[in-house]
Amino acid sequence: MNELLQNLIKLQAIEFEGISEKNAGATVEELRAKIPPQILGHYDRLLAKGKKGVAPVRNQVCTGCHMRVPIAVVTTLMHDADIQLCENCGRYLYLSEAADTKTPEAPARPKPKPARKARKPKNAVQMVSPPMPAMHLAAGELAPGKLQPRLRPL
Repeated sequence: MNELLQNLIKLQAIEFEGISEKNAGATVEELRAKIPPQILGHYDRLLAKGKKGVAPVRNQVCTGCHMRVPIAVVTTLMHDADIQLCENCGRYLYLSEAADTKTPEAPARPKPKPARKARKPKNAVQMVSPPMPAMHLAAGELAPGKLQPRLRPL
C-alpha cells in the first residue's frame, strides 16, 4: 500500500477512533508532517464534518458510503499508482487486505430461460363461412362511366 495512505490510516486511527499511545500528540504531528498540505486539507474538512477521511474498498464498494466504486478506480488502487477519492462521499480509498488478494470479478449473469413451447388452443373451433349467394350482373349495369358493377342476387 502507498506510504501516504498508510500515514492517513494511522492518523485517522489516532484522531478519529481515539487510540491512545504514548506520545500520541507527537505521533500525530509527525504523521501530519509527512502528508502534503492539499491532501491534509481535504482530510481535515471531512474530519470537521464528523466523517472518516479514509475508507477501505471491499467487493468494489466504498465502505464509507456503501456505493459501488468504478472498476477503473479499483484497478488504480490495485496497481498502487495513485491515491483515489470516492466519487460519492469524497473519502480517500484504499483496498482492504481481504480485497487486496482478490481480483475484481464481473457480476454473474443469470442463466437464460428455456424457450417456451408452442401451445395448442384448448377449443379449436373451425370457422366456416356461410356460402355466398349466387350473384350475376344485370345487363344494363355495366356502364362505361362506372367503376364497379352492381351485383344482384339471383
